Amino acid sequence: MNQNILTTQIETSPDNGIRTEEMLLNVGPQHPSTHGVFRLIVKIDGETIREAIPVMGYLHRGTEKLAENLTYTQIIPYTDRMDYVSAMTNNYVFCHAVETMMGLEIPERAQFLRLIAMELNRVASHLVWWGTYLLDIGAMGPFLYAFRDREMILDLFNELCGARMTFNYMRIGGVKWDAPPGWVEKAKDFVQYMKKELPNYHQLVTGNEIFINRIKGIGKFDSKTALDYSLSGVMLRSSGVKWDLRKDEPYCIYDRFEFDVPTAAEGDCMARYHLRMAEIEQSLRILEQALDQFPSEGEVIGKVPRVIRPPAGETYVRIEAPRGEIGCYIASQGKDKPWRLKFKRPSFTNLQILPKLLEGESLANMIAILGSIDIVLGEVDC
Repeated sequence: MNQNILTTQIETSPDNGIRTEEMLLNVGPQHPSTHGVFRLIVKIDGETIREAIPVMGYLHRGTEKLAENLTYTQIIPYTDRMDYVSAMTNNYVFCHAVETMMGLEIPERAQFLRLIAMELNRVASHLVWWGTYLLDIGAMGPFLYAFRDREMILDLFNELCGARMTFNYMRIGGVKWDAPPGWVEKAKDFVQYMKKELPNYHQLVTGNEIFINRIKGIGKFDSKTALDYSLSGVMLRSSGVKWDLRKDEPYCIYDRFEFDVPTAAEGDCMARYHLRMAEIEQSLRILEQALDQFPSEGEVIGKVPRVIRPPAGETYVRIEAPRGEIGCYIASQGKDKPWRLKFKRPSFTNLQILPKLLEGESLANMIAILGSIDIVLGEVDC
């Protein structure tokens, strides 16, 4: 941890004359537990955090401004670089916004491929969070198990779209390529494997006494606070608010499948841990149904003009990404490039509550609370 003392403030208590000293502590932007180039300036009094100031912008690449000079198809790879741990959902929300403006019909086989890709990516994303969160608070083994199983998903994606991280798979009107022969069967095998492996995750970590004492009861907030800060995803559902866009505002073909929306009332780090683990179970449940019902044939892209020109106007769509609600706003002047493009990014929105959660907390709990939010800096800075 980079401990640069920027300033000190010495106070003398009128009661006992004890001198206390406040100091500013820099955490990051190079610190591995900030999960990217994120800087946190904390004012500490002993081991107690009095104030926390997030400093972002070290990764800012101007995606939304660059998009104004790109055709709609050229923009898709840029969405991969936002939440690079879950690029499939970024691909989808942008394509979905353009398709909504143009009133395009998506072939059924393409819809299935999109949904399967997004849910596999949700599982991979939560595995990354699980492994790195445990690493943040001192456990090495879980990280290795999580990345071992995530590797199987990346192998599936490599076969599907030729990439392992920035997928560029979705296309306006469908997907880039059909699934190769035998891919669906391999995906089914992975789902069955992961269903059997998940109890081992719980056996290794969830019931561990040290782990429970480490994160239970810290980083708490209630549902009113969550709504006031416009939190979404697990951050919102951990405070008791049952809201998931896959259920409440269905898109793609999510309304065809049965799955639950896990919630918790505690609003602490432990609740967020349990919900992400439960979401892996529900994603596997969706995948099992989707792979069983996968169409045997069909087109993977609809009838789309050679040059994409949405009609003049504006639209906003939103979907449920692994970190919460991601939205895409497009303003069009009827040309082949957007007049304005704006993303609502869940990592950026959810991060706003961090100063409130850290105030009055001990310094030892700082990284545990930050990690429970589950941010990706590419999406924070965009």
